[in-house]
Amino acid sequence: MKKIQNKKVKTTGIARKTAVSSNVPAAWSWSIYAYWFIILFFIASTFYILGRSHEFMHPRSNVEITEESLIQPEDYVENAKAKFVSNDMEGAIADLDAAIDANASSTTYTLRGEAYMQMGDYQKALDDFNAALEIDGVNAVAFYDRALLNTRLENYEAALSDINNALAAQSMKPSDVLTLRDLYAKRGQLNLWAKNWQGAVADYTNSLARAEGSVSANVYAERAEAYTALGEYENAINDYTSAVRVISEQIQAAPSQEEREAQSSNAMSYFEKSAALNLNIGNVDAARSDLESAFAIAGALNDEESMARIQNLLNGLN
Repeated sequence: MKKIQNKKVKTTGIARKTAVSSNVPAAWSWSIYAYWFIILFFIASTFYILGRSHEFMHPRSNVEITEESLIQPEDYVENAKAKFVSNDMEGAIADLDAAIDANASSTTYTLRGEAYMQMGDYQKALDDFNAALEIDGVNAVAFYDRALLNTRLENYEAALSDINNALAAQSMKPSDVLTLRDLYAKRGQLNLWAKNWQGAVADYTNSLARAEGSVSANVYAERAEAYTALGEYENAINDYTSAVRVISEQIQAAPSQEEREAQSSNAMSYFEKSAALNLNIGNVDAARSDLESAFAIAGALNDEESMARIQNLLNGLN
């Protein structure tokens, strides 16, 4: 019995020792938990404060991000230019409307005016050209386009004024889409219609003297008309000859058969006019040569009416 009691006491002593030793780690664990809780609390607070400050500095937008909202005004302008090429004027106007709403400029108004002019809506075209020039008073393209519009409206004095302004603007602020050759040629045409023969000859000569751009047969032919009105027949004949030469050089590069036929028809007309002038100065052989060339072109075009007319003229010479 004594041994059994001693064993119980011993066992009880071991249990008490174990109980005492297990209380120490429990207290230590709670202190660690409290320590890490405080650390995590401060970390979370820091991220919360940083997040709030970022939201304050960069507030969220309620605007829905769409494909249209990512398109810049210049993108609309480029889309409009592509639609010009495909002759989609309504589509071009829609793109330019969007570009003007986003950031109106002299260029966008000018382009939209050109589209309206192509569609025959002349009043809207005029309004846009005026708006373009209000923004940029030295926009040579806007002046030139308005001159073309006034020409269509047969307001030739206004057209001539616009061309003069376009020439001045081009010298102050050159545009890549215009050349002095074209501007002088257009003013020459307006002077021709106004029967300002000397002014027309001077402008056409200035146009032909320019290096930029390509020579137009029309410029030679129209200067020939001015020379004819002035009685300078030899100069006129030389210009008709030059016009035919330009056509012969450029006709193969014409974009369509229809265009090639139109140029050939012009050449036939220039030969006939040259023949008439040669007769006026008594050069019958040159006149006959011109008519024979005109007859050959008429035959190539299967233009029986012109062939009959020219044959009658040749018969008269014989």
